[in-house]
Amino acid sequence: MRSIYDRPPEDLTARARIRDAALAEFAERGFKGATMKAVADAAGVSVGLVQHHFGSKEGLREACDAHVRDTMLGAADDVQGGSEVTPEFIRGMYEASELSVRYLARALVEGSPVAAAMFDEGAESAERFLTGNWPDEFPPEEAKVRERAAVMAAMHLGTIVLHEHLSRRFGIDTLHRTNLARFSMAMVDVYAHMGEWIVSGPGSQVRQAVADYHMKEDTHD
Repeated sequence: MRSIYDRPPEDLTARARIRDAALAEFAERGFKGATMKAVADAAGVSVGLVQHHFGSKEGLREACDAHVRDTMLGAADDVQGGSEVTPEFIRGMYEASELSVRYLARALVEGSPVAAAMFDEGAESAERFLTGNWPDEFPPEEAKVRERAAVMAAMHLGTIVLHEHLSRRFGIDTLHRTNLARFSMAMVDVYAHMGEWIVSGPGSQVRQAVADYHMKEDTHD
């Protein structure tokens, strides 16, 4: 699986170069701070060509939003659809995602339209994951499924919003394409060990205590 990082910028179409330059500019400066001229300069084209392809800065943002949604959610859909997860698949996913992840990090902080859409679509994907793997415990359309899936989406997107703090603790830029695997491995390890802990004696006690408290609160209501 090849990505934009496997080929020089001149091999990209002008439209794709402009879009990628806009992703980087919006990620660094935000929508208000970004300018059409800065995007054009970074892409090595004229402002007129940017306007020809995208019309306006808002048009640029809409194109970036669409690209980010396709990039970020496409891989998840492929996995849930049964695609084989090979090292090559993971490599391509990481390398194609860096610009999109940086853009999304800024969008989540600014509260842009794509942030809400990504959260909702991520939560819906999590719902499908839960109901598909544990249909008896997570029947479709139940509030329990919706709530658990929303928490799952928030946990994952929260690591993007807090990437500066993560990077400080890791000692690396966790959003750089060469470091995404290291960050992802840490998350996988946490999931694996927390899964073991929650069914252990202490973990079961905590879970039961939370469940009992929840039932008491429901009774009071």
